[in-house]
Amino acid sequence: MQNGYIERFNRHYREDILDAYYFDDIYQLQKLNNQWKLDYNNNHPHKSLGNKSPVEFMPRFEDEINLIPKSEQENNFLSNLEVS
Repeated sequence: MQNGYIERFNRHYREDILDAYYFDDIYQLQKLNNQWKLDYNNNHPHKSLGNKSPVEFMPRFEDEINLIPKSEQENNFLSNLEVS
């Protein structure tokens, strides 16, 4: 096992898409893939977010961001862009 996160992602993808359907053409696979990707990235609970989905976690994150003054947010963003 090289990377547990990638292995887990591959298992979920294989079980949810590749093993669950028969495809007549690549366009069916692309359509299902896009639907699954949206669901996985927005509604799937993530351990790193306290077993919440990103949609559930986002309001908390936005509240924390709003506590930082806007000028400080801009300074942090600009300092991350600077190359040393």
